[in-house]
Amino acid sequence: MTYTRKNNWLGTFVLGLVLLVCQNGIAQGHPRLVLTQKGVKEIRSKLGTVPLFDASVAEVKKEVDAEILHGIEVPIPKDFSGGYTHERHKKNWLIIQKAGVLYQILGDKKYAVYVKDMLMAYTKLYPTLPLHPQERSYARGKLFWQALNDSNWLVYVSQAYDCVYDFIGAKDRAIIEKELFKPYADFISIGSPQFFNRVHNHSTWGNVAVGMIALVMDDNELLDRALHGLKEDTLPVGMKDNDGGLIKKPGQKTGFLANVDEPFSPDGYYNEGPYYQRYAMYPFMVFAEALQNTKPELKIFEYKNGILNKSIYALLNLTNSAGEFFPLNDGQKGMSYYSRELVSAVDIAYLYDGRDPSLLSIAEKQGRVQLDNSGMAVALGIKNKLTKPFIKKSIDLSDGSDGQEGGVAIIRNKIKDNELTLVMKYAAQGSSHGHFDKLSFSYYQNSDEILQDYGLARFVNIEQKGGGNYLKENATWAKQTIAHNTIIQNETSHFKGDFEIGNLYASKKYLYDVYNPKVQIISAIEDNAYPGTHMQRSMVLWDLEGYEKPLLLDIFQVDSKTANQYDLPFNYLGQMMTANFKYESPKTLEPLGTAFGYQHLWKEGFGVAAEANTKFSWLYDGSFYTMTSATSAGDELILARLGANDPNFNLRRDASVIIRKKNIKKTTFVNVIESHGSYSPVTENAVNAFSAIANVEKAYEDEKYVAVAIKNTNGSVGLFILATEDNSTTAQHTLTVKDQTYSWVGAHYSTLIK
Repeated sequence: MTYTRKNNWLGTFVLGLVLLVCQNGIAQGHPRLVLTQKGVKEIRSKLGTVPLFDASVAEVKKEVDAEILHGIEVPIPKDFSGGYTHERHKKNWLIIQKAGVLYQILGDKKYAVYVKDMLMAYTKLYPTLPLHPQERSYARGKLFWQALNDSNWLVYVSQAYDCVYDFIGAKDRAIIEKELFKPYADFISIGSPQFFNRVHNHSTWGNVAVGMIALVMDDNELLDRALHGLKEDTLPVGMKDNDGGLIKKPGQKTGFLANVDEPFSPDGYYNEGPYYQRYAMYPFMVFAEALQNTKPELKIFEYKNGILNKSIYALLNLTNSAGEFFPLNDGQKGMSYYSRELVSAVDIAYLYDGRDPSLLSIAEKQGRVQLDNSGMAVALGIKNKLTKPFIKKSIDLSDGSDGQEGGVAIIRNKIKDNELTLVMKYAAQGSSHGHFDKLSFSYYQNSDEILQDYGLARFVNIEQKGGGNYLKENATWAKQTIAHNTIIQNETSHFKGDFEIGNLYASKKYLYDVYNPKVQIISAIEDNAYPGTHMQRSMVLWDLEGYEKPLLLDIFQVDSKTANQYDLPFNYLGQMMTANFKYESPKTLEPLGTAFGYQHLWKEGFGVAAEANTKFSWLYDGSFYTMTSATSAGDELILARLGANDPNFNLRRDASVIIRKKNIKKTTFVNVIESHGSYSPVTENAVNAFSAIANVEKAYEDEKYVAVAIKNTNGSVGLFILATEDNSTTAQHTLTVKDQTYSWVGAHYSTLIK
């Protein structure tokens, strides 16, 4: 759905923008983007009195001064990311932007001279450059192997140019703009339509790069191009990017406004996932800040009901207790809100969204601010002790521009210093960075990932590993369904691993209820991953009396028109402790399968369920975990580990336990994950190392209800009942389970029977 259909006021917005750009231009003094003349005066008046801002200035000054001593270096491009020329040009864009800001704040001309000399060096180099010699990208750059990085460069360098615009002088400015900036902006836009004219984080960077330099140069044509995309659709039919996604849908709007409108849900979730949302928030927010400073009447921060600022809150909630983003879709583990993009985004959101004091607590943890008015506002707020804690609660974030394409549910239970977090993904495909992981989940205790989402298969900016780019194992393993904790039918990934098919569908939320903090539930339905197969997963974070910590109850119902094999993997981190089933460990390892990620798993152990309950426990980072499963006779239990068909050792050697049910049309997997006890390598004491669960049973199931009973070793029984066809909060239900009748209102019921 495009923005022309979503916002009634958008036509007025766009018309007003065009009239303003065409009639009034962008005439205004410099600097005018993230810094303004008025803002510089205010910052200078407060220097030396605002500790966090002063410390940030000192840190940046030390870094830039060292680079000035090093001298200017603009090598002939030749490397992939991680290589010397790539990293040198990347450092140049970061340093030159900081040098420009220091010139404005400190008034020291040495920084302006450095920026000018650097720009003149690039002005001399750029006209001589052909396309980058590395040919892997669908849209090659000139300074870098992909136009994406060329755009990164221009977003930052345009800010530096803005800061020294008046210092450089008209004659040299004319040369720089004619030989460098204008052809540069043309190259990444009309010269690379497959990159620029789409909806994707790549094109967001391209749109903003052209828009930022347009604002500096008073170039109305470039600004219109940035906001609305190219006028003519010149994209090759069926062309795909490096990740296998189609470049552009037929009739799709493009440009910056389309990139704000389409990827974000009304809740601020970005369809590519938090890792790329973090990456894209820098261009989104700095361009919005620049538009606010140059065209405040456009009210860009109010666009789509204030979605840009709202997205920052979504991102902050998409983190574990250490501030690390959940690695949904293509996401590198360890990336967090301490990144430079989030420092900038939090500062800008604070200034332009009512100065929410809870954002100050994030900024305090980040320990630095952006050197502009937003950073000064944050630093002043902290100095004046306005900070309030940012409290992450359970939240359900919708996906899709209209919020109707599934979502991501985050359920948290925090008691004192212990926090358990369930992340269940029932979203849309996620553009070309999406994975085939419908109804998947990951599970955290504090910052430890107990049951993991693998994330991406890439060593970002490490030249030794594929030039720092995506590895082939990203497609053969990380994107495949077996790499996620969800159902695989007949050893074939969801949608047969076909992006174009997967991109057509999203799962549907059935129930999300966190009103009672002791019983929080997310339930979602998937009907398209396997044609003719209905899947419903219901997960409950249940703070049940008699257990050291809340339990995670997982009920996964599958109903198909044909008999199939179903695998449910649990990709755990840590060391296996015990299993209550007999298993064989082969002397010679063989891959578990031949395709869809199975070819990368060694089959390390194999057993068959002999009891109504199967138990598997492991130790990770000082805590014990036990999975108790309600299994049926003949269910197969597979112990697997990554590493097969991986000659370059690109994959981590992580482990999985897989429950397999064969030749069955309709079945239900019931599993309970229990966090308990501790182990200290210092005292060498194991405390509460054994499960408190005596039995897990599917106590009842028909077309309308499912009930699970969890018996404690102390004799008490926790009973959970879910109405699977009526999610009304006001519906009245009565059900008899094991000769006991229960009546309740709402979609679910739970009780403790002593």
